[in-house]
Amino acid sequence: MLYRTLQLPDFSPTLLGSFHRYQETTRVWYEKDGQYLQKEDHFIDEWDDHKKEQVISSLRACVASGGVVVGAYVEDACIGFVNVEGARFGSKQQYVEMPYIHVSNDWRGAGLGRKLFAHCCEQARQLGATKLYIAAHPSVETQHFYRSIGCTYAKEINEEILAKEPLDIQMEFLLSENHS
Repeated sequence: MLYRTLQLPDFSPTLLGSFHRYQETTRVWYEKDGQYLQKEDHFIDEWDDHKKEQVISSLRACVASGGVVVGAYVEDACIGFVNVEGARFGSKQQYVEMPYIHVSNDWRGAGLGRKLFAHCCEQARQLGATKLYIAAHPSVETQHFYRSIGCTYAKEINEEILAKEPLDIQMEFLLSENHS
């Protein structure tokens, strides 16, 4: 397993060629009147080639604007990735956003998500942030992952990020030397 920071030439149309984004959701968390509750909600997230092209374009734009993308590779295949945007925001400029963290379906459960998250945290610290901002998928499984690594509900909500995916749960992670 090789983890490496991606550069602009890495964002070819084949970057995610063998990547399999698949998630079947049956229960989700949602916020109502300041409380977080669960409900049944059945749907499947799966990326086709068009969606992969959109993701690659977003990752390329992230790097071009001062952010960082870290990929996990087996041989030449990207099996996981995470990115952190370069722009800081928040009342004290404390946040940077982590828009993507994904592990190919065949590689889930092997600890890659935690390792990618640790790489992301290190990059966020280097960008001068004290908190990572995450618009997290509402599935019970995804929420369990984020809570298990120490994420909490965001103290400040970025309305622009929330508007992109209004069902996502807005979370944060305190970046300190003791975490990740």
